[in-house]
Amino acid sequence: MRSLVEKLCRERVLSEEEFIALIQGRDPQVTALLAQRAAAVRRKVYGDRVFIRGLIEFTNHCKNDCYYCGLRCSDRVVERYRLSEEEILGCCHRGYEMGFRTFVLQGGEDPGYPPERICALVARIKEAHPDCAVTLSVGEQPREVYQSWFDAGADRYLLRHETADGDHYGMLHPARMKLGNRLRCLRDLKDIGYQVGCGFMVGSPGQRPAHIARDLAFIHELQPHMVGIGPFIPQKDTPFGKEKAGSAELTVYLLSIIRLMLPNVLLPATTALGTIHPRGRELGIAAGANVCMPNLSPLAVRKKYAIYDDKICTGDEAAECIRCLRGRIESVGCVMDMGRGDHVTLSGKEVDRYV
Repeated sequence: MRSLVEKLCRERVLSEEEFIALIQGRDPQVTALLAQRAAAVRRKVYGDRVFIRGLIEFTNHCKNDCYYCGLRCSDRVVERYRLSEEEILGCCHRGYEMGFRTFVLQGGEDPGYPPERICALVARIKEAHPDCAVTLSVGEQPREVYQSWFDAGADRYLLRHETADGDHYGMLHPARMKLGNRLRCLRDLKDIGYQVGCGFMVGSPGQRPAHIARDLAFIHELQPHMVGIGPFIPQKDTPFGKEKAGSAELTVYLLSIIRLMLPNVLLPATTALGTIHPRGRELGIAAGANVCMPNLSPLAVRKKYAIYDDKICTGDEAAECIRCLRGRIESVGCVMDMGRGDHVTLSGKEVDRYV
């Protein structure tokens, strides 16, 4: 396995067969080596900074019926909500006063928030806070919609591809949803000029090492600015409600691999990782991650955005959450950075060689 680690460090990519071998052959020594190399690469590119984004979960309405998601349209148990523009702007204002310079607007594909409404919302946020970045995460859209949001001022877009294998994608989604369209969206977003994030669940139902290897190959081919991975966590009211959760250990291992593949990537230590393991975010940062996204949503709605069960940070005030997160980040030798935290290529300081 050490030879595969060295090859990954040198060439930044492996064949799918080699990725499978690296996944199946992991042990504590290989895990430690990967984490050490990944942390060194992250430090060379971004220093010890961990960038903080303010997450605003502004609607839990969704027209889709993804089998793993607690917001799926056929779920009659979830209590639906939709924040108004003024409520969202209020979240941004409070976040700005606390030092946030990136706001992430995340929601389902909500017909109650049509493209023109989101377009106007983005413009208002950028007018109020021109020094801030706005990230959108609202699913699959036509290219012209993505373009309109970009023209209104949106800087980044997060869209997990979930799996790069068509058959596996079909296991996780209803028949009308197609992997080809998801990948088309990601390529459109990158072509338009967004800082683009993709990603997948680790340990999703039916996932095998070959699927993960295909995901890694796709990520290397796409060269996204951000990659969001987290362990699959079942939500009790979905068809996968009784499935086994994914592994924090494998998630952290894959974070290191992704950092070595894409040294300049913005790589979150996700809320899901912190949910499944009490020190999940710390482990992710120590293994190469450099982004965290605390919740700026109103307290009254946080528990309603239940994409999976037992989600953390559903009751903390944002300021209290930040104090806690700062301590967690500092416990692994890093520092919190509340700035925009753009991809390093925008500053012309990208790293071309590994340490």
